[in-house]
Amino acid sequence: MSVIQERVPTGCSEVRHYHTQAEQFFYILTGVASMELEGKIFTVSSQQGIHIPAGAKHQLSNQHEGDLVFIVTSTPPSHGDRVELQ
Repeated sequence: MSVIQERVPTGCSEVRHYHTQAEQFFYILTGVASMELEGKIFTVSSQQGIHIPAGAKHQLSNQHEGDLVFIVTSTPPSHGDRVELQ
C-alpha cells in the first residue's frame, strides 16, 4: 500500500490513465476534484472520497478556484503500474 498527499493547482489535471493492478482511493482534504471515471464525471468535495477500481480509466482535474489537496491510497502501490492513455 502507498499513501501520498498531492496538490493540483487551479486549471491543472493529470493524464487520463489506468492501473493494471492497483486500486485507489482519493480523499479530498481541500478544494474540489473533478474525476472522470470510465466516461462519467464525478465532483468530489472536501472531506469526501472516491474509489477507483484497478483497470478503470480515470483522470483527476481541478476545474475550481483554489488548490486541490488530496490523499491517494493505492493498493498494491501504483508505482510502475500506470498505463497512460491518449
